Amino acid sequence: TKKSVEPGNIVGAGQLLMALVSDRLWVVANFKEVQLRRMRPGQPAAIKIDAYPQREFRGKVDSIQAGAGARFSLMPPENATGNYVKVVQRVPVKIVFDEPLPPELKIGPGMSVVPEVRVQ
Repeated sequence: TKKSVEPGNIVGAGQLLMALVSDRLWVVANFKEVQLRRMRPGQPAAIKIDAYPQREFRGKVDSIQAGAGARFSLMPPENATGNYVKVVQRVPVKIVFDEPLPPELKIGPGMSVVPEVRVQ
């Protein structure tokens, strides 16, 4: 949460006054496009965090990006030789935890996890 205004300030239309940021953590997993055929939002997931290998956390698929990550990057990979090389693309999938994580666990952005999604 970030407050950008103080009592007595004059504000204008469209001015940012405050930003609310959720304290809930989530995982963005880059699955191969061939792994997405039966994956859907709401499906259960098991999440292992490398820093805590003895623990397994439960979650579910929240959303699947409509396109490969490479297409949305600032510099999409292109083959300079003109030869076509088929490369399996990765698609970002957002997985949310079912329960808030215990506060004693030191978990933050950029940490490595291994997610498994149970597809039907």
